[in-house]
Amino acid sequence: MNWYEKLSEYFPIEEMKSQEHMETLLREKSDIYHKEEGPNHVMMYVETPDFCFIDYLFVSKAARGEGLGHQLLENMKVKNKPIILEVEPIDYDDSDTEKRLRFYKREGFTHAKSIGYKRKSLATNKYNELEILFWSPDNASEHSIFNQMKHTYEMIHTYKDEEFYGKSYEPVDTVLKYENK
Repeated sequence: MNWYEKLSEYFPIEEMKSQEHMETLLREKSDIYHKEEGPNHVMMYVETPDFCFIDYLFVSKAARGEGLGHQLLENMKVKNKPIILEVEPIDYDDSDTEKRLRFYKREGFTHAKSIGYKRKSLATNKYNELEILFWSPDNASEHSIFNQMKHTYEMIHTYKDEEFYGKSYEPVDTVLKYENK
């Protein structure tokens, strides 16, 4: 199974970029968009001078519990900048969502409660709410995480969207909301 098949099998269609989209990002934005893979993992991520954004992190079921996910995150943390990622909210009918959130909490990630994130899938035309989690070596504010997330949405998620999907994602100000709490 190639890297894209692994991701497609694990992530819901609403969250997946097309293979063409990701391959174009790897080629045309190779200064910031990266793929790291091994026999039991695939990680797609953005690295800017100010932050990292984990687009996809997959660890095979066979390797879970062996510390691979922890090691991948530790390798990101040594870059000494905030790490941001999107996760599905807990779905009590899907135990993986709860396990995933527990894993990130153990790894020191915080839920950005001030950030609302709801985007329409171009694949299914349904709205998908996601939660923003982050880890920061210097206690970054949720407002700075919000701005970095907006930057990621515009620079990565919507990159050439009309070309790949025949239509555009919604504007960033519709998708991401910041609410002072």
